[in-house]
Amino acid sequence: MNMKKTLAIAVLALCSTSHVFAGGILTNTNQSAHFIRMVARDASVQIDAAYTNPAGLVKLNDGFHFSFSNQSAFQTRTITSTFAPFAGFGGDATKSFKGTASAPIIPSIQAAYKKGKWVLSGNIAVTGGGGKATFNDGLPSFESTISMLPGLLAASGITTNNYSVDAYMRGSSFIYGAQIGGSYAINNMFSVYGGFRLNIVNNRYEGHLRNISFNPQHPMLNPTGGMMSAQTFFNDAASLAKGTAANLNPFIESGAGAYTVGQLITAGKLSQAMADQLRAGLNIGNAEQFNQMQIQQVQAGYVIAGQAYENNAKAVADKNLDSSQSGWGISPILGFNFSYNNLNVGMKYEFRTALNVENKTKVDDTGLFKDGVNTPHDIPALFTVGASYQITPKLLASVGYHHFFDSDAKMADDKQKHINGGTNEYLFGAEYKIDDMFLVSAGGQITRYGVKDEYQRDLSFSINSYSIGLGGAVNVAKNVLINVGYFWTTYSDWTKDNPKYVAIPNTNPQAYLAGKDVFSRTNKVFAAGVDFSF
Repeated sequence: MNMKKTLAIAVLALCSTSHVFAGGILTNTNQSAHFIRMVARDASVQIDAAYTNPAGLVKLNDGFHFSFSNQSAFQTRTITSTFAPFAGFGGDATKSFKGTASAPIIPSIQAAYKKGKWVLSGNIAVTGGGGKATFNDGLPSFESTISMLPGLLAASGITTNNYSVDAYMRGSSFIYGAQIGGSYAINNMFSVYGGFRLNIVNNRYEGHLRNISFNPQHPMLNPTGGMMSAQTFFNDAASLAKGTAANLNPFIESGAGAYTVGQLITAGKLSQAMADQLRAGLNIGNAEQFNQMQIQQVQAGYVIAGQAYENNAKAVADKNLDSSQSGWGISPILGFNFSYNNLNVGMKYEFRTALNVENKTKVDDTGLFKDGVNTPHDIPALFTVGASYQITPKLLASVGYHHFFDSDAKMADDKQKHINGGTNEYLFGAEYKIDDMFLVSAGGQITRYGVKDEYQRDLSFSINSYSIGLGGAVNVAKNVLINVGYFWTTYSDWTKDNPKYVAIPNTNPQAYLAGKDVFSRTNKVFAAGVDFSF
């Protein structure tokens, strides 16, 4: 009964974060309040085009243009898991695990200076990551592991039907981007852009697994069957097993090691009561079989059991984590814009960013964040195209398409191998000018991830979604525009049937118990910003 590898799975699960932004696996495309209120901005010719369509900035008036936005994102995630051992603690085989993640401050700045055919522009924003999240309760990957305790202990003749654990994890993941580039109007119809973005990754993980307790029924170590520390129990069990092995030394030293238990009983060297106690300690139900064992084999069994209990004590010991990751990379960016009468078309291509993050670890009892180790954290290439059409002087309609080349970006644990191609997003939106002061807008987005079952984890999963954005803008002064918006996302449930949900320790060949997870999520974003020019 070795729980070390089994519990390591639970620890690993606590070291992931989830994404709260729109976009690909690592990329955030909602970088302004303009996006939140209208969604489809890939053909924009306003200041937010500094990110969405930089080649379109040539349509601005000469002068300086600025935009400041903040977004607040809030997410709810629910994992409904079905695993037979859950019912072993007096519950149900199906349990729901709910978590929340929030990123209340997601700022962005766009700036541009236009003179004649040339535009110099920049963009500073959170370009990707998962925001911040705190997990105070259990998760399927941890709960399922702990729920295996009855079966694992039963192999040693120990019954238990309850447990408790203090599990905590706080994580944050942000990719900060600073973009700069230039646009040039070839003529009234065509313009181009060239630039780059500096991406800085900052991840942080703080957490612990402490005070694993359960109620083993053991006549010597826990006669009342009350709750006790798992580590204390296994340490006591190890001491008892080693002590029993030591008590058998006189038989070995006297040359009786090759004698069977039955022979020693017949010779009066071993009492039946002691033999029964030795058999119970090794959980051998068949007395005849036990009596045929040599006393040296019995001693070896207790030595092995003692070592196994020691390993289990280490496995259930308190584990603490305090680690951060950092790294940086450059993304070259190209853009193109086409205008004809009331039609505008924008295109952009962001090259893949080769990027590694380095662990800077203060405490790591998990063994997963060794200080100084580098981990792949590429940002995938991105292609966007959009079109807008001025239907009437007051009504503008837009559509867009994004493709993230996720499978070409290297990720930790080679997770990119579990992605078919990448992410596809389909966007649409419209805005209507009520008068010279007010406009309203709305839009939608459909996101389709190309991930496989193997990619999905309870703390890091990507599932298809539908989003709606709405809001408006107010011209509070001649050159000052305030944008506000609300963006709501609902996700399609993802059901993952896993025949290898949890490995059963000490089976050869390796055996598993099956389980099922249903992943679901909701997300909402509030945004406000101000544009001004002079």
